[in-house]
Amino acid sequence: MRRLAKAIDGLDEPAVEKIAKDQQEDPFQVLIATMLSAQTRDAVTAAASARLFRAARTPAAMAKLPVQRIEELIYPVSFYRNKAVHVRETCRQILSRFGGAVPSTMSELLTLPGVGRKTANLVLILAHASGDNICVDTHVHRISNRLGWVQTRTPEETEHALYKAARRRWWPIINLYLVTWGQNVCRPVYPLCPQCVLVDVCPRIGVTKVGKLVKPA
Repeated sequence: MRRLAKAIDGLDEPAVEKIAKDQQEDPFQVLIATMLSAQTRDAVTAAASARLFRAARTPAAMAKLPVQRIEELIYPVSFYRNKAVHVRETCRQILSRFGGAVPSTMSELLTLPGVGRKTANLVLILAHASGDNICVDTHVHRISNRLGWVQTRTPEETEHALYKAARRRWWPIINLYLVTWGQNVCRPVYPLCPQCVLVDVCPRIGVTKVGKLVKPA
């Protein structure tokens, strides 16, 4: 993790991390941006989030938007029609059940439409400064298994295994480090193993072909 901390310096951070910093960790915007980010490229997430938040920056304002308008604003994020329904209903429930404030517990967050463990964990980490959570997306799941930290089949299994395998001090930033590294170097297909800072300690579990060395411009 210390090696990765140095290696990711200067690389583009995940879109939701950027949004969290730009909006002073506003829980509502972190929640909605994370919901939009599922199975969607970062550039698309960032652009869609910006359009949506220009139209509505609060749960009350967003709950008033027609689903079709939300669809138009967030397109072309993956599953934009389903996400538009979830976003609007989540805003309505935040108002009706939680007094307009994004919940700060895992159990409450998981009751919101379209919110799974990945989204809930990231909201708790970025918006509520939790040091007790690990957010696991496909990058974290893949890289944790490649490194041999865990032997798991699903992201949820990886999350629970990492609580045992990783030092507590790293829990809140595992997602930031591994997602950034996964987007730039430890890619799903043809990872750039020759230029990885972990090449000497990584068993490359499941890796069959690697990408070519990218020379600096």
